[in-house]
Amino acid sequence: MKTKKLIFQNGLPQDSGTNNVDTMFSSPRKLSSLVVILLFSFLLATLFAQCAKDMLSSTIISSGTQAQYTITQAISDEAQRNTISFDGLAFLTGCVGAQSFIPPGKVADYSGFQYLRDNDPTNMGHNTSFVTIISNNILSILNTSQINLFVQRAQSQIDSINAFAYRRYPLLQAFRRLQQGAIPSGKTQLSEAAVKAYAGAMYKTDGQISYSRYQLFGTVINSLTAAQKTKLAALKALNGIGHWDSTLINPLQALNLNLSQDMGVAVMTYASEMYSWYVGSVSSDTYFCPERHGTYFGSFYLKDWPAMGNPNYTIDETLTANAGQNFLAVLTTAQAAQVSGIVDLQRSALNNIVEKRAAISTELRKFYSGKTASLSTILSLSENYGELDGELSYYYATTFSKVYNLLSADQKAKLLSLVNQLGYVAPGGGFLYSQPIAMPVIPNTDFMFQ
Repeated sequence: MKTKKLIFQNGLPQDSGTNNVDTMFSSPRKLSSLVVILLFSFLLATLFAQCAKDMLSSTIISSGTQAQYTITQAISDEAQRNTISFDGLAFLTGCVGAQSFIPPGKVADYSGFQYLRDNDPTNMGHNTSFVTIISNNILSILNTSQINLFVQRAQSQIDSINAFAYRRYPLLQAFRRLQQGAIPSGKTQLSEAAVKAYAGAMYKTDGQISYSRYQLFGTVINSLTAAQKTKLAALKALNGIGHWDSTLINPLQALNLNLSQDMGVAVMTYASEMYSWYVGSVSSDTYFCPERHGTYFGSFYLKDWPAMGNPNYTIDETLTANAGQNFLAVLTTAQAAQVSGIVDLQRSALNNIVEKRAAISTELRKFYSGKTASLSTILSLSENYGELDGELSYYYATTFSKVYNLLSADQKAKLLSLVNQLGYVAPGGGFLYSQPIAMPVIPNTDFMFQ
């Protein structure tokens, strides 16, 4: 893929003098290149870059013999404190390139697939074969016309999906400038209003992607025959993906659709997400893992990068909690209190995020019943959602930067030692989701300061 010009390393860019993000990040690219980037990212994400369950950062509630992960645990003070602390460790030892890494499963994530992963009765949710088993079984049930709908939608969504990832970069850069003290002349601080407005506009793109994707799922679900529904019910009745047939060969191989391997991965991803949506509910659609928000600080890179390209790698489920607690242990009592204090600062916004996700999920489920969801409602709710996520991110960026300015040389050395123990390697460029790319040109971010 032809990537954008590399204009900085590990920090500040030579700003291009424009903040027209749509212009900078929406230039035409060859479809085949976009497919490779998007779908390779999908493959990586579905294998091992989703939020792994953190046994120390989320309290488990038993329901009979089955442990369940819920929104209650995800937004609990303990889970959020550990996650925020891990974000702080990643941000204060990382760079813009590391900050840009994000699993593509964080886009249009209202299918309940994260809930299905975290609550699989057979504990297969984070096994590398989880997606493959689901998709092979579902695609074996669908007909060629239904599968072709997946193919067509994957092609039509690529530009928007990639644009969303590129639009993250100005936020990443503004936060890094704040941490490094590179505030524009005549300005004194990061603008909360600007961050929230920018994030809100960005999330409208996610709303558009979500609307199109769940419209697709609704179309396919409402085209299911009685025989297909019976087969899907039989799969659900097996009570866990570990009980499904894991010997099936990918049905796409026999359909002569002339799909590249990457395009096949996209179709498999849609199949697995549609299944989780089919058997789920608004509650499962609303669910998210603790690190779902404020994803601009490099913790996904620090946690997931060692697993990339290594299908036999298992991410330590206690990593976020342990590393977050180790980060706080390096800080003074006063410094640690500032970081932990974010939990209270964000509480109202985080609760509002849950409400917004529930409202979006409820509206999108109209497609499930054969009705038409309101695009304007989805876009409005998504913008509000983004503003709330921007608020959380503002708290993180400002607090982390204040703490960084208080760190001694010895503390900084100890933090670097912590990330080195986790296998941190500074990236050579940026990421388009989890796919390495040359660092793109980042528009002037002066407008994010006041």
